[in-house]
Amino acid sequence: MQPSVPPSAPRFDERLTAPRSWWVITALLGLSGGLVTFPLGTVPTLVGLIAATALAAVVVSSYGSARIRVVAGSLVAGDARIPVSAMGAPEVLDAEEARAWRTFKADPRAFMLLRSYVPRAVRVEVTDPADPTPYVYLSSRDPEGLVAALEAARAEDPGADAGTGEASTAEVRTGEA
Repeated sequence: MQPSVPPSAPRFDERLTAPRSWWVITALLGLSGGLVTFPLGTVPTLVGLIAATALAAVVVSSYGSARIRVVAGSLVAGDARIPVSAMGAPEVLDAEEARAWRTFKADPRAFMLLRSYVPRAVRVEVTDPADPTPYVYLSSRDPEGLVAALEAARAEDPGADAGTGEASTAEVRTGEA
């Protein structure tokens, strides 16, 4: 028998960090900042190096700080929080299918937390009739783990209708990818 997970403990927690190659580019941008200020002297060169590196690091770090969690009967992706009772069955997308849903199959009303450097994804229909969002698209390095966590949370949620996955109540869901 599997021990039950406390409602506040995350069933799934993933941070979509930027790849190592982006950090190499960050270092090169810092070097460029130093080279641009080189004709002005040693101190401006050091200031340019440090400032350009810090600015590039902040940008890369903030872009790579997106998190996906399944906690307390909800899917939390970026700024969006969606109860599992308002969602249908999750679907693992391989690299080819994920690319299709990011491009020509994409619906502009969908909530998409995507990162181009993560090739696989999960797509989940939103079944709440009060929500205009047709589906949620989430880039994930562990889509099978995310799907398993969503299905486990749905199985424990008394508000989810086993047949349709429709929500018993509408909940506020906002956010941008």
